[in-house]
Amino acid sequence: MRIFNNPFTSKTFVLKWLEHFKSKSEERKFKTFEGLSFYKRGILPYYVNVGRNLTKGISYTVPEVLKSEIRKRVFLIYDVPGFFEMQMPENTKSLKLRKLKQYQGFLIDLEHYGDLKDYMTSNISKSSRYKFNKYKKRLELCFDIKYKMFYGDISKEEYSTIFKHFRHLLEKRFSDKQITNNNLHPREWEFYKDVVHPLILEKRASLFVVYNGDVPIGITLNYFSKKVLFDAITVFDIDYSKFHIGTVTIMKLIEWSIAQELKILDFSKGYFEYKKRWMTREYPFEYHLYYDSKSPASFLLAFIIKNYFTLKQFLREKEINELFHKLTFFFERGKKTATQSQKFAYDLEELSAPPEQDGLQEISLGNSKNVHLRKVIFDFLYLNTMKLSDLCLYAQASDRSIYFIFCGRAWRKITLK
Repeated sequence: MRIFNNPFTSKTFVLKWLEHFKSKSEERKFKTFEGLSFYKRGILPYYVNVGRNLTKGISYTVPEVLKSEIRKRVFLIYDVPGFFEMQMPENTKSLKLRKLKQYQGFLIDLEHYGDLKDYMTSNISKSSRYKFNKYKKRLELCFDIKYKMFYGDISKEEYSTIFKHFRHLLEKRFSDKQITNNNLHPREWEFYKDVVHPLILEKRASLFVVYNGDVPIGITLNYFSKKVLFDAITVFDIDYSKFHIGTVTIMKLIEWSIAQELKILDFSKGYFEYKKRWMTREYPFEYHLYYDSKSPASFLLAFIIKNYFTLKQFLREKEINELFHKLTFFFERGKKTATQSQKFAYDLEELSAPPEQDGLQEISLGNSKNVHLRKVIFDFLYLNTMKLSDLCLYAQASDRSIYFIFCGRAWRKITLK
């Protein structure tokens, strides 16, 4: 498939990336690689595409090989999805290409489906369809849920508010998993914050937001080419984990993409169970390594680079990278911080009679002092099919490990352990 209007080679993306990681003066273009910008790494004749590993799929063509451009040089192009059609000239004797598999990619081919129901009937089992639809119905029943796709228009103020929630939810999610997340690195996060707003206005990116009332509880950053939605970063509030907001988000993205007549919803690189569950096709995610075959120095440099990435892929397949992220989290955040998000145990007891009213104080989940109760209450809502607005929560003043839920005519007692 040819990719038109690739967001990762757009002028906006390229200029913003250079502003944050290099400089405009370091941009180099070569007629041999149409559609790409490069920068030179160090003092060696080694050139890497602008964007590096922060793209979700680079596309380019090689209309002709100019010997003066490739002489004694090595070029590395990150993140080339295997389903992109490559245009190469017939005579490329002096320019050699090594395709380095680095990840597995996953996508949904939307072209043959008329709507979400059609897709799910064809690809999702009956029992899973029931579960997934139940998650969505429960979420919408228990809370004041709204969905919004910011695509083509968003104010600076609203964008800033959403990005604050975006970062908070990511920090909360990865603190709970106790691993580092590269997206949260200050330099990388500032790049995303700076580039996404103009790309939304250009319809090359979007933010899909799930709201409970006015509060974002699920956010997905997407990029767009003419016919492809690239799912880039997804996060949801882990307090709502019982409701599987991630599953609901995928259903809404499929629904929206089909309505927009997009051909592909691309989950991009890296294995996750949910990608395997929803995808209709796997494909290799590659790095393309070009070198001047007539130059011994170019051949040697390419050989070293090839083996470096081969080793990285081997370690990734052995899940050494997961251990590295856990260790990095530990040393960056410290043992005390790393254990703050550990789940606590509790007992939930149905009472046959109301509790003694003396010493009971009604409290709100919106109060930051009660944030530790949110997941307990949200799990209760899911299991009992109740609306949050129909529930009252009380604390026992003399013992802050004991709380009470009143809903309808029934009382429950929560005892934190």
